[in-house]
Amino acid sequence: MSSKKLRNILFTLHRYLGLVLGVIAIIISLTGSLLVFHTEIDNLDQHLQSGIIIPQREQLPIEAVLNTVKKAYANQPNTTIQRYYPPAKPDQSIKVILKTKEFDWLPIYVNPYTGVILNPNSKPSSIQKIFFDIIYPLHYSLLSGDIGLKFVGIVGLLFTILSVTGIILWPGWRKLIAGFKIKLDAHPKRVNFDVHKVAGVITATFLVFTFFTGFCWNFSEFVNPIIYAVTFSKPQPDLVSVAISGQSLLRVKDQLKIAQATLPNASLSLIGFPSKPEETFWFNFNLGDVFLDQYNGKVLQVSTKASASLGDRVLNSFNDLHYGTFWGLPSRIFYLFVGLAPLILFITGFVMWRHRYQAKPITKNNI
Repeated sequence: MSSKKLRNILFTLHRYLGLVLGVIAIIISLTGSLLVFHTEIDNLDQHLQSGIIIPQREQLPIEAVLNTVKKAYANQPNTTIQRYYPPAKPDQSIKVILKTKEFDWLPIYVNPYTGVILNPNSKPSSIQKIFFDIIYPLHYSLLSGDIGLKFVGIVGLLFTILSVTGIILWPGWRKLIAGFKIKLDAHPKRVNFDVHKVAGVITATFLVFTFFTGFCWNFSEFVNPIIYAVTFSKPQPDLVSVAISGQSLLRVKDQLKIAQATLPNASLSLIGFPSKPEETFWFNFNLGDVFLDQYNGKVLQVSTKASASLGDRVLNSFNDLHYGTFWGLPSRIFYLFVGLAPLILFITGFVMWRHRYQAKPITKNNI
């Protein structure tokens, strides 16, 4: 096959993949841009709901805070505690995530010094509703549940192919300077083409990162075993708590003490509570994760960057590649604009296709 014929095939594939996937990719990427800074938006929402907290000498023990929350929701027997986030700053509230009959994810904010619940209305804020009811489901599954999850995964794989073909077709391979040049004083068709090629080549690699990792997550049951096999790594074993007859659960403070002993120089980021008898306690620290048997406090697993297998390191890297956290704040800001790229590329690509379609000569078969 000649290089010209191969290029024509890639060009046709690139054109029609772009036209078919355009609108869907725009929805996924724009919602993704918002999720890049969800933590900051969530912290702002937490501050607005918590109000001003005056730091005091000592914070309340975790057990006292959890008991306060349990007492406040004692009239709702189906309510369970999902997570506990200690305050990152002295003037920040504690965040406790509940699962209630009405809400799967209900943040409760507690004053770490007085134990007062600061948002007693028991309803998510408007910002939380927007993110958890619209943006997250729209981004991951197009509001279509498990079927939508797989569909978005397929879109991620096809958009990865689209981005790779765009990189191959980039005219800058023949002349580097021309590949990055936009002639603003040229004909509008040329300006449109230049915007498409420059915006595409700048963002294509990062679009591959985001869409391919999204595909891998949505099809993890197939992708993960392949990654472990290729890297000659073993997947992490399933962790299970074993109930002991006649023995009550260890208190959270005792579980935390055991977890902190495994990573003595680490600071706590969150506690994940078991919601089923066989599930484990999860303690997330800045240096790694510790999983404990919920009944006897036995350390079942300690995961750190140093101890992770190659397969786990590859899978863990997906988070940085997908959300753009690999270079800190600068890369996250850049990813905000990467999320706008599919919109720009679709518009300019559609204009090019339209010009090409209109330029076709009218034949008898067209009449």
